[in-house]
Amino acid sequence: MEPMNILFSPPSLEDFSRLLKAWRFWLLAAVIGALIGAAVHYIAPPPYRARATVVVDFNLEQAWPQDTERQQFYYLERESRKLEEIAWSDSVLQVVAQGNSVGVSELRNKKLTLSQPAEGGWHFYADDKDRKRAAEIASAWSKAFADQASAQVGQSGGLNSFIQINVTQSADLPVKRSISISTYLLAGAFASMTLAAFGVLFFHKNK
Repeated sequence: MEPMNILFSPPSLEDFSRLLKAWRFWLLAAVIGALIGAAVHYIAPPPYRARATVVVDFNLEQAWPQDTERQQFYYLERESRKLEEIAWSDSVLQVVAQGNSVGVSELRNKKLTLSQPAEGGWHFYADDKDRKRAAEIASAWSKAFADQASAQVGQSGGLNSFIQINVTQSADLPVKRSISISTYLLAGAFASMTLAAFGVLFFHKNK
């Protein structure tokens, strides 16, 4: 049978039966794949990721005491967009860049990640190959954001005057690898099992 026909031909009951019978081969492939994944994680580990937290309280009850939920939703969406723009603004990132000897473009494209709900804890993540430096960058970003955002609360064209912004975690930050070793193990095992399945089907049909 031609290789292209083998790849695109529909599976048969015989194919499923052969795959089930080759469970030992699957298991061996999964173990080998997991070991390869662990080796990759050890040889070329992902960067460290630190997380700082800023609590944003929109004070809905005071800002919109008698309005509908729909108006409150638009209020939250509008103010959240403003806050996100502040977090990624040049003025905030330049403070982080100057204090940590890194470029603004690198911060935007490689090192920083923002995870924010509409209200509550905003998480500021920073990635770096050095554990301590990742924590320093995340801490600096959260503080620069809080300072800049607080300065715009109540200003004309700025943030609503009822918004309160407080840095709650900027020291002794939790730091861990941006991708856990378990992800590498699962990815390696799954990739190896997939290749093993294709190998069983391909070599069987190619006989």
